[in-house]
Amino acid sequence: MASATDQDGTYPPLDVLKPVTEGVWIVDSGPLHVFGLTLPIRMTVLRLSSGDLWLHSPTRFTAELRAQLEQQGRIAHLIAPDVAHWSFLQDWQRNCPNAQTWVAPGLQERRQVQKAGVKIDHILSEAPPTEWAGELEQIIVRGLGFSEVDFFHRSSRTLVLTDLVQNLEMERLPAITRIMARLNGIAAPWGRAPIYLRLVVEANRREAAQAAARLVEWQPERVIFSHGRWFERDGTEALRRSLDWLVG
Repeated sequence: MASATDQDGTYPPLDVLKPVTEGVWIVDSGPLHVFGLTLPIRMTVLRLSSGDLWLHSPTRFTAELRAQLEQQGRIAHLIAPDVAHWSFLQDWQRNCPNAQTWVAPGLQERRQVQKAGVKIDHILSEAPPTEWAGELEQIIVRGLGFSEVDFFHRSSRTLVLTDLVQNLEMERLPAITRIMARLNGIAAPWGRAPIYLRLVVEANRREAAQAAARLVEWQPERVIFSHGRWFERDGTEALRRSLDWLVG
């Protein structure tokens, strides 16, 4: 149970590399303050067979974290997996100038991204690029003005999502965020996509439902996502429950 002094949603220790399984790590960070809400955020790190590191939804940069990562491999790929998860990219780009940046479709068209001058090397599609073909599967869940690229790491059977599932633990949150989490249907252990995201995805329901069904068909052992308690075990069952609004 979190104390009154640490109800910021986060999962300490922060901004450090935490092993999950062979070739998979997470980095917990935050909190983010979005529309008055206090949210934890998480980066997922995969090591490809080449030894290169693949950073999904990079969180805030620190020199200490970069050093930890470089002990595991070369920081080669920075992934902005949906249209909202790009805020920390430039810090990583400045400090890892040889890394390639891959972004979800539509992110390059956002005015904030253009104004910030974020460097974009590649637009992600549903076809894995040669850099990780055969190791990662990927699929795009689209909605009205929204796209999220989700990834399945074959060797570890780890599914990596972004916002399609949020699973916030109430005891870790300040009062206002607890209320909003319950109203949005993202309270653990029954987390889902927040209501606003469900609405924009419902606008493209047929295609999005097919993509979501594919996520379940991959039968992940674990599901890692950006906000809240991720599914460390029984991943397929937990994922099916979280996507029941989209996958019948």
